[in-house]
Amino acid sequence: MTSRFKSVGKPRLLSHSVVEAIEHSIRTRELTPGMKLDSEHELCTQFGVSRTVLREALRMLAARGLIEIEKGRGMFISRLSPETVTTPLEMYLHQHEGDYRSIDIIRARQLIEPPIAAEAAIRHTDADAEQLTQDYNDMVACDSGQLAELDMAFHRHIAVACGNALVPLLIVPIYALMPGIKHSVHQVIEEARYSAIEWHGRILKAILARDPEQARANMEYHLIESERHITQMMESAAERDSGLVQRNSTSC
Repeated sequence: MTSRFKSVGKPRLLSHSVVEAIEHSIRTRELTPGMKLDSEHELCTQFGVSRTVLREALRMLAARGLIEIEKGRGMFISRLSPETVTTPLEMYLHQHEGDYRSIDIIRARQLIEPPIAAEAAIRHTDADAEQLTQDYNDMVACDSGQLAELDMAFHRHIAVACGNALVPLLIVPIYALMPGIKHSVHQVIEEARYSAIEWHGRILKAILARDPEQARANMEYHLIESERHITQMMESAAERDSGLVQRNSTSC
């Protein structure tokens, strides 16, 4: 048996050292997607650890989506997909949603999305143009309950249309937080629906015209309007909460 790994020693928590060693082998492509790992017994011998330590390390690797454990077949290096990468970040953001203010989220989008729209204007394909046009038409025809999801579908497809495969991976987790924010805005700010449709139409027109500067500018203005509506929604919620406190204190 050829030993791929060396004993990890005992300076740190052993299971973490095992995780780091296997992850390093994946990063350096010594271990490639679909490759079968050595048996538990062989890995314990190579690392110089107990089976308990090894199984804890394997559990952590599996939880991170780096390996797959198939009963009766063995352990394999995972074939990562876009969902494998983005879903954990989406879950993290949802679990910590209260730590991120809506205004922070929209301002992060202001930093990221205008250049994406400009790139989409330059690089989109005919299929991208067809998809974005369909997204926009669906937004115009939908009822209020569907608007937030269709809105974000339009933005996701702009990210795809920019022609850089990394961009959707980076921004889609942020989009996962937006429908809840948009639903809250639409319930309070009547003009928000009409504003969204108007600006999406302008963004689409600029992209289809392959006008990157106008696409960038329209996205900037759209997100500035979105920030204004979110601010109004937050102020309205604060006033409502203040009124409830005052009424409760009066009744007491």
